[in-house]
Amino acid sequence: MADVFKNVGRPGRVVKSTPVYHGPIFDLVKQEIETPDGLKVERDLIDHGNAVTILALTADDQVVLGSEYRVGRNAETVSLPAGLINGDEDPLVAAQRELEEETGYLAHDSQVMTQISSSEGFTNETVSLILTHIDPQEHGQKYFDHDEYVNTKLVPLTEVIAMMKRGEIRSAQGICALNWYLNFIRPGKPNELS
Repeated sequence: MADVFKNVGRPGRVVKSTPVYHGPIFDLVKQEIETPDGLKVERDLIDHGNAVTILALTADDQVVLGSEYRVGRNAETVSLPAGLINGDEDPLVAAQRELEEETGYLAHDSQVMTQISSSEGFTNETVSLILTHIDPQEHGQKYFDHDEYVNTKLVPLTEVIAMMKRGEIRSAQGICALNWYLNFIRPGKPNELS
């Protein structure tokens, strides 16, 4: 790869950074940057905390799905459980905490599948895609934030795939988590779910 893309991984030099907005979840910063290619550019950066998206499965291939209001769509949407990582919290710890808070389910045998960028063109958010397993009979305590409510259901993986195909699951992180699982962790089995 280094032969083809010589600057991959090389950071730009931030010449100037000007705060524009400070909010509870993200900050907006105007930056002047010298890129690895030597260009001088101005960019707006959404400085966002890192997050987790959780693919939680039962032994019989049911997936934990939730629906909740999302301001970006101005509608209730369907997605995998997800949430912000608190400070320097480990992504696996954050996933276990978020899963219990949103759904009441307890995570077992969790692993980071991969990490993705939400939108590299304007935000520095990294989302860890977590695979975990649950026992539907084992429950912890839900703790919703004061401004959230999540409706949770167990849905067969075959139906989740159908929902994704029909465009009923639109969250990029959820689609990435499902596809990563189907293509790299459960190889050879996707056809049985089609």
